[in-house]
Amino acid sequence: MSFSISASLSQLASVDVTTLLAEQPRFWLRSEGVALQLQFSLASSLLPQATNSAFTQPTVGCCSIRVFGRDPDWMLLQSIGQLLPAGSWCQISALQPHPQLPVALHIQLVAGLTTDQQQQLHSLANQQQAELVYLDKAVQMSQPGLLVMDMDSTAITIECIDEIAALAGVGKQVAAITARAMNGELDFAASLTARVAALKGAPQSVLQQVAADLPLMPGLIELVGSLQQQQWQVAIASGGFTYFTGLLQQRLGLTATFANVLEIENGILTGKVEGDIVDANTKARVVRELAEQYGIAAEQTVAIGDGANDLPMLKTAALGVAFHAKPKVQAAAAARINKGSLLQLLYLLDPV
Repeated sequence: MSFSISASLSQLASVDVTTLLAEQPRFWLRSEGVALQLQFSLASSLLPQATNSAFTQPTVGCCSIRVFGRDPDWMLLQSIGQLLPAGSWCQISALQPHPQLPVALHIQLVAGLTTDQQQQLHSLANQQQAELVYLDKAVQMSQPGLLVMDMDSTAITIECIDEIAALAGVGKQVAAITARAMNGELDFAASLTARVAALKGAPQSVLQQVAADLPLMPGLIELVGSLQQQQWQVAIASGGFTYFTGLLQQRLGLTATFANVLEIENGILTGKVEGDIVDANTKARVVRELAEQYGIAAEQTVAIGDGANDLPMLKTAALGVAFHAKPKVQAAAAARINKGSLLQLLYLLDPV
């Protein structure tokens, strides 16, 4: 048995979506012009004029939309429904993968979205100040997986080289180069070489000063802990420096870290990097090699970052997430988290 209503937004105004989902494990929705049609399994006093009805549930596929970053409401659901083909049902359920995260929505689709529909969804997310992430495949949190993170402005809130440069008295010069590199305007290896050269003569103590107050991205500790409880491997691949990635590896119990080695002689930075530079291609290779090393299926790999040099690894992983990213990276990444904590990455993983 199922129950059905067709209601306008004004008729649903007093019904909180999250409250309804606390009562109903899930419900079906489709947009009908200015109205919404709902099918649900349990009788509810929250909804107006529900009637018994026969309802053959459509078969949902692996494609879904995750809705988070703001309280969900019927206007937002109607807008999403209007992006779908006319008469198309979708299944709505609650999603709360961690106690510190607010309840979000998991919208399972009968069919995947076209490229044009995905772009419309992205535009709607900007208009509604919400995170609306379309996924065409599922990564299972409960199965062994791999997460590879960028460090600067992803795992931590700062760009370490900019902080070092500021303490060394060359902050503006280095920050300008960093910004151009992260926007993809400069070759990363060349830009790193130029920035490190500007640090020549700085005392090693500037590294110690930055490391002493390394600001973690909100949600980092909880995210890593949650994944490690599920036997995931978590690593950092950074165009930054081992001086800082090593500290994070020790603090968080990370599987591995990959970064550049600053050359230091007699406690003074020489302005050079030792060995090969960890660039965009290296980051992508880390995803492949760690997955192979730990026997992780390719479809269980996730990468997250914010800059242009993260794009190859985002595209290599089964799920690549642009986090608080530059516009170029947002445009190219499969998934985006534009605001809020790193813990929200859990919204994009299926719990079972």
